[in-house]
Amino acid sequence: MNLSKRITSMQQSPIRKLVPIAENAKKQGKKVYHLNIGQPDIVTPDEFFNAVKGFDEKVLKYSFSQGIPELIEALIQYYKRYNIKFENDEILVTNGGSEALLFSIIAIADHGDEILVPEPFYTNYNGFSSAVGVNVIPVTTKATEGFHLPPKASIERLITPKTKAILLSNPGNPTGVVYTPDEIQMIADMAREYNLFVIADEVYREFVYDNLDYTSFGNLKEIADRVIIVDSISKRYSACGARIGSVASKNKDLIAQILKLCQGRLCVPTLEQIGAVELYSVPQDYFKGVHEEYQSRRDIVYNALKEIPNIICEKPRGAFYVIAKLPVVDAEEFVIWLLKEFDVDNETIMLAPAEGFYSTPGLGKDEVRIAYVLNEKDLKRAMNILKLALEKYPKKK
Repeated sequence: MNLSKRITSMQQSPIRKLVPIAENAKKQGKKVYHLNIGQPDIVTPDEFFNAVKGFDEKVLKYSFSQGIPELIEALIQYYKRYNIKFENDEILVTNGGSEALLFSIIAIADHGDEILVPEPFYTNYNGFSSAVGVNVIPVTTKATEGFHLPPKASIERLITPKTKAILLSNPGNPTGVVYTPDEIQMIADMAREYNLFVIADEVYREFVYDNLDYTSFGNLKEIADRVIIVDSISKRYSACGARIGSVASKNKDLIAQILKLCQGRLCVPTLEQIGAVELYSVPQDYFKGVHEEYQSRRDIVYNALKEIPNIICEKPRGAFYVIAKLPVVDAEEFVIWLLKEFDVDNETIMLAPAEGFYSTPGLGKDEVRIAYVLNEKDLKRAMNILKLALEKYPKKK
């Protein structure tokens, strides 16, 4: 039996594909510090669990395809904090940010169309696009430049009649880049000049460090009808398992069309939506503590990387990831070696090889993504293991 080219051509997750090797290392008694996946260890606010426990209906019914009204209203109030004004027919609740991404791509691009994406990028951008026959056209950014965007002319050269949108994460996963107001405006100008949508993945909006100003695409009124904001409670409230996301746009016709897809999958789980409503009422000082914790973790990782010889890494300004260029020939081989052959007092680390975050063949082969989602003590231990591993690794450049 033959399987579809649609599925066989879909990229395997570079974040998860080495998990069996890590699990085998654990079975052999090794402790593995997981720096490969963006699973926060921050405690999910009690408000979520209390709301779910308080559910007292006798029948767990379908909810509305667009999301329960209470959650849509909570999202409207949330965006007002950022001076972004949405109405209740401009927001749809989705099964995580991933479904919001997939539905947005389906709604704006046909088979054979193209979407520009700065690389390295969140791997599902490529996976979802390829699954529906849409081609990701990479806009290459560099570690030596902190993964900021190239000049406008370099991006314009990639635009063709098949280009339908620019998709980007801000703050960036996997790079930790926070785009400047000038970069945001440059994208907005191109969207207007070339009649493109902007799919703005802003799930890390709260995680911006060093007192940087943050500009949302939702604040640009001149392209309001072109902006599609993808969002999620996963990282914001450390509720990854709840799978509650959203898609929002001032383009009411677009939202009405995406609603067809929401109707096709019926609804988002009711209990998780009820919990999410209460998350959006969590006091703002919650973010102050979480923000300080992640900035401290960022500093631990970045300072440790800068002390290791021959690593190229610019300071990440947002999210909780950093990509580092290592002095190794093949980062995936290095990660496998860490898990299979190396340990310090029976402890090792797992990183995410960065090649899978690129679309251009050959790029990222000597890079890794590090997620600084562990407590400070474990991060310090993990970074020391990395330092010692690179000293002993036999396949250095």
